[in-house]
Amino acid sequence: MVAARITVNGKEAPISPAAPHTTALDFLRERGLTGTKEGCAEGECGACSVLVARPGVNKPTDWVAVNACLVPVAALDGQEIVTSEGLATAGEPGTPPTLHPVQEEMAVRGGSQCGYCTPGFICSMAAEYYRPNRCAHAEPADGTDAEHAEPVDGSDAEHGPNGFDLHALSGNLCRCTGYRPIRDAAFAVGEPTDEDPLAQRREQSPPAPVATEYVRDDSAFLRRNTLAETLQVLGERPDAVVVAGSTDWGVEVNIRSRRAGCVVAIDRLPELRELRVESGHIEIGAALTLTEIERRLDGDVPLLAQLFPQFASRLIRNSATLGGNLGTGSPIGDSPPVLLALEASVVLAGADGEREVPLADYFTGYRQSVRRPGELIRAVRIPLPLSPLTAFHKIAKRRFDDISSVAVAFALDIEGGIVRKARIGLGGVAATPIRALAAEVALEGKPWTPETVEAAAQVLQAQGTPMNDHRASAGYRSAMLGQSLLKLYAQTTEAVSS
Repeated sequence: MVAARITVNGKEAPISPAAPHTTALDFLRERGLTGTKEGCAEGECGACSVLVARPGVNKPTDWVAVNACLVPVAALDGQEIVTSEGLATAGEPGTPPTLHPVQEEMAVRGGSQCGYCTPGFICSMAAEYYRPNRCAHAEPADGTDAEHAEPVDGSDAEHGPNGFDLHALSGNLCRCTGYRPIRDAAFAVGEPTDEDPLAQRREQSPPAPVATEYVRDDSAFLRRNTLAETLQVLGERPDAVVVAGSTDWGVEVNIRSRRAGCVVAIDRLPELRELRVESGHIEIGAALTLTEIERRLDGDVPLLAQLFPQFASRLIRNSATLGGNLGTGSPIGDSPPVLLALEASVVLAGADGEREVPLADYFTGYRQSVRRPGELIRAVRIPLPLSPLTAFHKIAKRRFDDISSVAVAFALDIEGGIVRKARIGLGGVAATPIRALAAEVALEGKPWTPETVEAAAQVLQAQGTPMNDHRASAGYRSAMLGQSLLKLYAQTTEAVSS
């Protein structure tokens, strides 16, 4: 194996002597790149964000913002990252560097107050700045503020006239509450020029995946080139922790000081990164990030399209995977209720071959599943055709970037005013994500009327075994189940009748 190395701001550096659990954040700061900050150490504040060159959706390479506090630096072996310090362009000897357009706008519009969060905002803004197909409405030539420019179609409070999507900053927190000038800066940036080196970099392929065997002090970080090789390692190391985006394991390392003798990365396995639409189903690779899935599907699965904006933040979605969300077995994960409503199944791969398990049969207990030692989730399959009436209701204390108190997903077929088929997935009301089977029966074959819905809402309210905790009481959770169906009816009656 070649010694583990990483390219930072155009310069290659060895990962050694960092420990295998060392985060990219700590690695960078130890090398003097202190723009990358630690704020929360669990991926909620974005002070640590950096840019990573990843396989692109519309171009060979996308610049993707990720939380450096969560990803082990060993997971970036062979990859290429840019920090806030690397965005500016070096000047002639003795002259200061030229600020990046995002940095320039943040400075002139007062977007930096105490400055602690600013480098993280800069990197997240730069990822959106370089997003392919971002609307090409640049700042007017007469110098008029972009916020006063004539908006393009689709412009609203969360999308600028330049096509900038403010949700790109949903994982960045400013404790000085300086969001208005930050928004102004975001809505003022134009398009990258042809001479912009990072824009040019998008036209070239990203670094190819490399096999990694990084071992220090009796702990190891391993990445193999193929699924077969990875399954062999898991057979030899049943104690290994499997990671993709590290959005869950990174929190365990930082907050709970968890350590593992062996970590096996699967995020770049080609067998886990395919997305195929076939005659009878859609197959989504377990190691595709949520952002990649969102952009590749482009709304073709409406229920997933409703889920993605409510699933954590863009920074998390840039790393998190469906395989990881299902693999943790959390009863409050946001994707299981949606996938249950879609009647999805998981494809499990092991040394003896593959097997397909309906997601409704996958969970067996709190953070437990039918997945055997040595097996991996290779893909998620969603059967076609899709139900035409869908909705995802997430009840949480914050609108975005929060853990669900209750999550409810609906997928209904209504023909001639009759509910022909109903599938309802629930999260946060039992030890596992569950299907609301009794409520489904209460709807199927019945007219889609207030009487039917009110009766089914009473049944839905009694589903699961909700508990009291710091997020919500059991009574509140039950009440929200019933209200979610009433809300669905109120929001969709006109659409169904038309």
